[in-house]
Amino acid sequence: MDITRFIVSQRDKALLVGDHGSYRKQLSRRLLVVRKKLNCSSKGRKYTPKSPITAEDIASNHEYVHLLLLTAERAWALAMYMKSTHATESNTQGTTGSTKRHIVSKLHRASSYAAHLVNLLQDTEKSGASIESVLEARAYQQSLQGAIKFEKKAWEQCLQSYSETRLLYIALARSVGTKQDDVFKDLLAGTIDQSMRYAAYQVKLPRTISIEMIVARYVQRADNRYVAEALKSNPDLLLEPGAAAKKDVQGESADTPKTITWRSRTVKLEDATTAQALASVFAAESKLASFLEANQDVDRRAKAAAFDDVLIPSQDAVDAVKTAIDELTAEGVTQGDPRMQSLQITRTAVNYNLVEWRVGRNRVLCGEQDGATFESQSVKQPKKPRADGKPRVAQVESSGRKLTRLKEIVVLYDSTLQSLDSVKGFPGVAADQTFVNEIEAKKAYFSSLRCLAIARSHKLHGNKPNALALLARAADLSSRTMSSSPPTEFATEGIPKLEINPAQAKSLNDLLERSVLQYRALVELEDLKSETSKNNASRSAPMIERLDEYPPEGVDLTNLVTYPPKLQLIPVKPIFLDTAWNYIDYPGRPKKGTATDMDGKAEETSSRAESKEAKKGWFGFGR
Repeated sequence: MDITRFIVSQRDKALLVGDHGSYRKQLSRRLLVVRKKLNCSSKGRKYTPKSPITAEDIASNHEYVHLLLLTAERAWALAMYMKSTHATESNTQGTTGSTKRHIVSKLHRASSYAAHLVNLLQDTEKSGASIESVLEARAYQQSLQGAIKFEKKAWEQCLQSYSETRLLYIALARSVGTKQDDVFKDLLAGTIDQSMRYAAYQVKLPRTISIEMIVARYVQRADNRYVAEALKSNPDLLLEPGAAAKKDVQGESADTPKTITWRSRTVKLEDATTAQALASVFAAESKLASFLEANQDVDRRAKAAAFDDVLIPSQDAVDAVKTAIDELTAEGVTQGDPRMQSLQITRTAVNYNLVEWRVGRNRVLCGEQDGATFESQSVKQPKKPRADGKPRVAQVESSGRKLTRLKEIVVLYDSTLQSLDSVKGFPGVAADQTFVNEIEAKKAYFSSLRCLAIARSHKLHGNKPNALALLARAADLSSRTMSSSPPTEFATEGIPKLEINPAQAKSLNDLLERSVLQYRALVELEDLKSETSKNNASRSAPMIERLDEYPPEGVDLTNLVTYPPKLQLIPVKPIFLDTAWNYIDYPGRPKKGTATDMDGKAEETSSRAESKEAKKGWFGFGR
């Protein structure tokens, strides 16, 4: 029937774009649709008694389950809307009087509908419901009971209801597997765990007590068939108060640390959530170490994927510390309080641990020696044989693929340098100059690797001067790393994180020095070759064609003219011949100033005079 997923999906869809008021209106419209579908609508008569829902109705159609859930959710949404509306009032005592009674009344109505659903589903023979559906309905009903006790400030009873809810949801999360337990995790982290923490604070429980311990202390085991059913499939679900191990949602155990050390300072972990998150981190680290030790020949991408199992709980630990600091700040605790100081040190430690794992993952992806060695990869050959039967020739990796690989490596170096820059913003790091110098030395190491990768890309493009400049810069950064980092800070073995192997750093420095010498010689040879070719080009022309140039090396008497002369192009029609056209008597052209010319001019002049005298009339202006 998927009761929990149905409820969570309904809330997420409505609360994503609105508040509890809009959620209540949406539920009212959905209820009208469901009632019409089940043919049980009142048809405009509000107070018409409705026929009760039976287990046989649920067996015939699961929409009756949705009808009860939607009715309960509508009452819950109204209560939450009233609570959020009055939460902005300046009254220090919170919601009181008739509003408080109205909220409790709506929550009680929602709980009554949920309890009716539990009673119908527990008769599995008639309703056809599974045990998981019964446990989901019971957990939902107990969560509403916990909300009622929370509003009434009955903290002990609130912890009892929420403890049973959490126990049932964890059992259901284990039964569905790790790929489908996100709904239960979000429901626990969003509402139940926070309410239990506040109720535990009200009953004066210490913060060092974990949520699992609170559940083991307050859950009602006697005469509770639902808890017994959950413990039947998960006997290790409840912890004894004195147990040293803890169980998470997946049922994995880990030792809970009591202290944490950062730069020769050890502080106690007073927040239980932070201690549990760190225990999960330590358990994931041990699993990663075992995986890398057993699979040394596995592909580097598979190794990098294994780091995600450590990065996720590390981020959870960072979030847990931040939440604890925010809670103390909301309570009015100053920064000088010892509890706040301990949390700030813990925050720096867990954040630095997260940065270490991120850098370690990037180093694994870069390849051998953090990407210092860059070799051509073999191109994958097709399995299908050639049509002519000849063996396939091994293909060399193209320059384009090499450039793509180098770009990916440079992106990893940029991510590493960005992570190292973020370390300086952690609490207390700026005042530790020794630690800042160590971070700068590690930045110089990864910056030198970045310059080396970019130099290789310029080499593939044939730009040797740029490659030489980048290699010189990388060699300078590498030598700075060797001179400024103490040898004790380097790790010689284990999982790659932020520590640098001294032999690896020295190998990089030697590689860069050899590369600088090699490319310096190549650039020098290229310059000599270009100068020689330029001189040869200038000497190839004979001296007669270079009379406008001064020969600094002297005149080559063996190259004065080209002999025997070669056939060359010359101008056919110079400009001065066109200019002389009017002044040269060519054959067949009449000469200027002859008699025929004079007679023609006289006749033209007389005809112009006669036409000029004939102009009379309107436009002749002769009258």
